[in-house]
Amino acid sequence: MPADPLLSGSKTASEISGFRSPEEEELQRKRGELESLLSELAEAELGLATLRSELVSFERRYMEVVGSLYAELDTLEVQIAGSIARSHPTDPTARQKAESAWSRAQESAEAMGDVDREHSVPDFAPTEELKALYRQAAKELHPDLTLDEEERERRRRAMAEINRAYEECDEQRIRQILDEWRSSPDHVRGDDTAAQLVRVIREIAQVRKRLDEIKAETQSLALGELHLLMKQVREAAACERDLLAEIAAKLNAQIQHARARLKKVSKARARS
Repeated sequence: MPADPLLSGSKTASEISGFRSPEEEELQRKRGELESLLSELAEAELGLATLRSELVSFERRYMEVVGSLYAELDTLEVQIAGSIARSHPTDPTARQKAESAWSRAQESAEAMGDVDREHSVPDFAPTEELKALYRQAAKELHPDLTLDEEERERRRRAMAEINRAYEECDEQRIRQILDEWRSSPDHVRGDDTAAQLVRVIREIAQVRKRLDEIKAETQSLALGELHLLMKQVREAAACERDLLAEIAAKLNAQIQHARARLKKVSKARARS
């Protein structure tokens, strides 16, 4: 395995002889700092990628268990509101309720359409080996570990593939991307001490900036409704409760009530 491009570079005569200039000493310190930050960044990227994938998987499960029930309930509410609006054609409130019910039903239908298209995707369940592989890939391929814009774009594309493979738990694909990256001639680089020092300092700044971005996005996702619901479902499961099944049961009861209401308003309209 080739050396990390950020931590490599041609050795100077003084380094070979055992003597280091102040610049070389500082470069060595900065390389150590960068290496530590790379590990932190890889862990942070792994955490964010895992959280994203868990939320996608949970949302899919949520929609499969209760999404169709919400869609059915919304359809019934559309029928009820529409029947009332037709019975009271001059009532703006009835018309507004019918329009609102129709909008909600459309949103439910679109959400269920997304679930149907993704139904074949398996639940997200990464192994520890897959996580370790992702960490290594993030340390080697992360786009914030270069100052060259062309190289950055190459890394963005590679990491996008890595993230897709990770979400699909495709360990073989991640290994393949890593092997192709390591064997690329573009992976080799080296400059004089001063240039390397400036580069490492700037790379450290970029890594720190990315860490701040990851922290902000992770906090945003953690405060979202979907994550809060996922947390509640997990806490309920720890107490041997199926929270989604409980929600589904409540929705089924609401559906039965809505059917009765629809039957009632339909009869009232027929008599008018």
